[in-house]
Amino acid sequence: MNDFGIINAPAPARLSVGIVSAGRVGTALGVALERVGHVVGSCAAVSDASKARARTRLPDSRVLPVDEVAAHCDLLILAVPDTELDGLVRGLAATGTVRPGTIVVHTSGAHGVGVLAPLTEHGVTPLAIHPAMTFTGHDEDTVHLGSACFGITAADEIGYAIAQSLVLEIGGEPVRVTEEMRPLYHAALAHGSNHLITLVSDAVEVLRVALGGQELLGQQLVDTEPGGVAERVIRPLLTAALDNVLRRGPAALTGPVARGDASAVATHLRVLEDVDPRIAAGYRALSLRSAERAGANPQLMEILEGTGHGE
Repeated sequence: MNDFGIINAPAPARLSVGIVSAGRVGTALGVALERVGHVVGSCAAVSDASKARARTRLPDSRVLPVDEVAAHCDLLILAVPDTELDGLVRGLAATGTVRPGTIVVHTSGAHGVGVLAPLTEHGVTPLAIHPAMTFTGHDEDTVHLGSACFGITAADEIGYAIAQSLVLEIGGEPVRVTEEMRPLYHAALAHGSNHLITLVSDAVEVLRVALGGQELLGQQLVDTEPGGVAERVIRPLLTAALDNVLRRGPAALTGPVARGDASAVATHLRVLEDVDPRIAAGYRALSLRSAERAGANPQLMEILEGTGHGE
């Protein structure tokens, strides 16, 4: 108890951390954990890029083979691609290098703790802790973790308490995802984030065609380099649209589909077809889904379904 009569909570235990591997996610988590007092003693790195990332972001950590990283830590983080996780876990279990009592965390969004079963049988505490964030491999990744939610899955309430504590400690927000809901959770995140990249890339490509060769005197030329005129034109609109839908839901929908303007949508499909039929097909599919949400008029639905006279 301190001088103000408040009971002092014990400080969180300092953990020795091992990371497999030194990719974008692994190094971001490593830096975040070190900032709150944990020690990343070692990490595994195979490619030249991973080795360079380890030297830059975790300079005090030793780069060791996977089995040595796994054998000498309290907290083992498996930050590998989804397709490699099962094989890595089975390999570690077969060699018996992970000590009983080790907290083993994987960062895959698609998997729960079931994939860690071979190690769980050896007495480890299995956790799935997935940061719902995209990573670039630079310092801003660790900053972004402080504002990210983490999908956590554990085998029991003790595991959930450990996962929650780790996430809160680095500034994130833990969100419980049950084992059976991990695939659906992952599908939602992939649908929103990955498809947003494709959608915006298509929109920027079309804008470049619409604006190219018409630059005003002294204006930057419209080219194919990222961060150019087309991106500046669409950025405020995209930013406002994303903010609006996250705050207001589907009611944020605007534009010709929301208005039921069949003529405008038919024109869009025609001019997009001239630029790239694949972009036109993407526009049609997303417009149809938007029209379904908005309860669009039959004429517009016919055009989008390919049965209307506006084709």
